[in-house]
Amino acid sequence: MAKKNAESKEDEQNGTIKTEVVYNLKDLPGVGDTTVKKLQDSGIVSIRTLAIYPITKLMEDAGIGEKTAQKIIKAAQDIENMGFKSADIIWEKRKQMNRLTTSSSTLDEILAGGVEPGSVTEFYGEYRTGKTQIAHQLCVNVQLPYDEGGLEGNALYIDTEATFRPERIIQMAEAKDLDYHKILQNITVGRAYNSDHQVLLIQEAAKIVKEKNIKLVVVDSIIGHFRSEYVGRGTLANRQQTLNVHIHDLLRLTEIFDELAVIFTNQVSSKPDVFYGNPTVATGGNILAHGATVRIYLRKGKGEQRVAKMIDAPHLPEAEAVFSITDGGIKD
Repeated sequence: MAKKNAESKEDEQNGTIKTEVVYNLKDLPGVGDTTVKKLQDSGIVSIRTLAIYPITKLMEDAGIGEKTAQKIIKAAQDIENMGFKSADIIWEKRKQMNRLTTSSSTLDEILAGGVEPGSVTEFYGEYRTGKTQIAHQLCVNVQLPYDEGGLEGNALYIDTEATFRPERIIQMAEAKDLDYHKILQNITVGRAYNSDHQVLLIQEAAKIVKEKNIKLVVVDSIIGHFRSEYVGRGTLANRQQTLNVHIHDLLRLTEIFDELAVIFTNQVSSKPDVFYGNPTVATGGNILAHGATVRIYLRKGKGEQRVAKMIDAPHLPEAEAVFSITDGGIKD
């Protein structure tokens, strides 16, 4: 059984001191400094991270034998109580969930209050439909207090197409009377130069999320490098397999960290065999379609107006919202 480290914390509601048991990787049976270093070098920074790590992936990433991998993952899962839960417990947790505002009440409405932490949300559409604008706005909004629709946390932005602009963040921050210096300091940007680098940045993201109180991870866009590097039908299987690992790395982050929202933007392509209806579809095929928890399709409206359509969510109906892109950011 794992050893216990007790930490005393003050209960803010009644002023009493309560003892909370906190476990570290070193507390696991048979795990010494060498194994801990292997785990941390692989981006496994907590008991919870280890508990949801696939055994074969742990063996490959950390260079650990099968028996050891099985043993320490089982011990981590026991600590995290990763068994069955009553549905009412899950419901109580969801009722208390804070959501991240998009700055548009109509867009928030079709999202049932805003972008949901613990989920991966996809925004896809043609160019100039507002994908990157929404990504920038959320990087500002995540830093707002809870009562203003924020998550009181920071943002991690994976930029794959050199579209991140500090100038736009400044405009959006000033529109909300925020100190743009602080807003910029709280956004960590990683420039991905190819698909392998993009995958690596997400695999290393767990360390940054923990260190910098990250509450929002953005990948803008998820598919760009993959479309340019995997050309031809012969490469399709490899591309989809790599994308599958990539999207599950993003999903794993939402499981590891409480109140972490993940969004990615996606491009579109046209199906030549569609003669009636909209031939535009998101790229990435079923891998990305199944990987995203919530999918929003963006298209142009009149002038600065954009239309967002809820395409898929496990708990939300199809719906549309109209919002505008202004100098100050996303508005109704």
